[in-house]
Amino acid sequence: MTSRFDHHFCASFGLAMAMALIPGSFADAQETSPAGTWLTEKGDARIKISSCGASICGKVVGLRDPINPETGKPFTDDKNPNPALATRPMIGLQLFNNMRPTGPGQWAGRIYNADDGRFYVSKVAMEGPSRLRVEGCVGVICGGETWSKVGR
Repeated sequence: MTSRFDHHFCASFGLAMAMALIPGSFADAQETSPAGTWLTEKGDARIKISSCGASICGKVVGLRDPINPETGKPFTDDKNPNPALATRPMIGLQLFNNMRPTGPGQWAGRIYNADDGRFYVSKVAMEGPSRLRVEGCVGVICGGETWSKVGR
């Protein structure tokens, strides 16, 4: 069965951004900001990260396979235990919750896992201007992946 996007990316990470001004040059600020569109490690989803006040937001803006082959319709958040949320489209789904800066190029908060409709503790860190390390934890077990920036 084709997944709405590789759920390993959601199950094993966390994503975040906050547009706090950091002393230094404009180039330094760009290297510590995750603002933009990111491709998940397996290339199955595109996530747009932007500023949300003191936090960063990350939402699904594209899927490699946007249509559910079982229904012939776009994928929905059907694993969400809340029936009112289970019909919302995957594209447009907000993944980050309260993702706040913890240092230059680093954020922590919670990330949504579309596999089970739950949020998990997560952290995000820039690894240069075009790589973003996204990690998530369930208890003491943590995992993650590295996303690549799409375009400029």
